[in-house]
Order: sequence, then structure tokens, then C-alpha cells
Amino acid sequence: MNLALWIAAGLLGTLALAAGITKIFVPRQTLAAAHGGGWTGDASTAFVKGLGVLEVLAAAGLVLSAALDIAPVLVPVTAVCWILLMIGAMITHGRRGESALVALNLAYLALAVFIAWGRFGPESFTG
Repeated sequence: MNLALWIAAGLLGTLALAAGITKIFVPRQTLAAAHGGGWTGDASTAFVKGLGVLEVLAAAGLVLSAALDIAPVLVPVTAVCWILLMIGAMITHGRRGESALVALNLAYLALAVFIAWGRFGPESFTG
């Protein structure tokens, strides 16, 4: 179970890092033209960049906090925050009629639920 949780956190952390770096460094107009990025055309540049920064921080919270043994409780807390982020993403994509992206966000949400459940419960770093 511990290995599965590490793998899940690594996968979600990699996803968060890639998404965050993309939002931080790719111009908003370019993101808006990409598949699944149309929502960025309706958002401010500051919002998109801020979201990117939060995603990079989520990557650190999901992996580095436990790997470096610096506040490993941040792993499940970050997973809960990711769940909230994915709910927002699902609402946004749902309003835009992007059902395939809603399903993808649901998969990411499920991964975060698994991490939060596992790290708050049976494979907690505090026990």
C-alpha cells in the first residue's frame, strides 16, 4: 500500500508540476488556443499564472515534503487541496461542454482521494 501511495503521489506530483510550469511560462493566448485550454481565454493572466504557481507548490507538497521528511503531513493536506482544485476544474470544463476533460479531472480527483485516504489513514506518516 505504501508503494502504491508513493507511485500515486509521484504521478499526481508530475502532472501538477507539468501543468504548473505550462501555466507559468506559456503565454495565456497560446494556452487558450490549445485543446482544453479555452478557459484561459476567459481568465486573467494573473489568475492563470497564480494557478500555475499553486500547481507547482502542490507538486512539492505531494512529493518533496515526505521525501525530504519536512512536514510529511502536507502530503494528504495537499491531496485534499487538489481534490478541491479538480472539483473547480470539473465545473469549469462542464460549463464549457468539455465532457472528456471532466472525466480526466475526475480521474485526477480519484487519485488525490486515494492519496488523502491512504496518508490520513492506514499509511499515515505520523503513525
